[in-house]
Amino acid sequence: MKLSLIRDILNAVVLSGETHLEDEVFSGFGCDLMSDVLCFAREDTILLTGLVNKQVLNTVEMANMRSIVFVRSKIPNEDVLTMAREMDILVMTTRLILFESCGLLYKNGLAGCTLDEL
Repeated sequence: MKLSLIRDILNAVVLSGETHLEDEVFSGFGCDLMSDVLCFAREDTILLTGLVNKQVLNTVEMANMRSIVFVRSKIPNEDVLTMAREMDILVMTTRLILFESCGLLYKNGLAGCTLDEL
């Protein structure tokens, strides 16, 4: 699924990495526990989370992921956004809660990361 379609489905606002909107991801992972992201997410995955700190960016980088959606209208501070720009990571925010965001993406064809695939 193209990241631009994810933006549209979630009515999200792009905060950094606009040039990646035509990139594709093949699964989504909704989580606030970064250790689970490292254990279960794949590099072709978009992360949906309510955490807005630098550790989220470090986790995404370690997992070779390139995109994040912050839920519940969360917007990281300027230091985090600057770091995301330097790391060339697409960052979006949506007013939707995590459950609804993941559900809408799944309903529209984005797969989740399942243990069977790992």
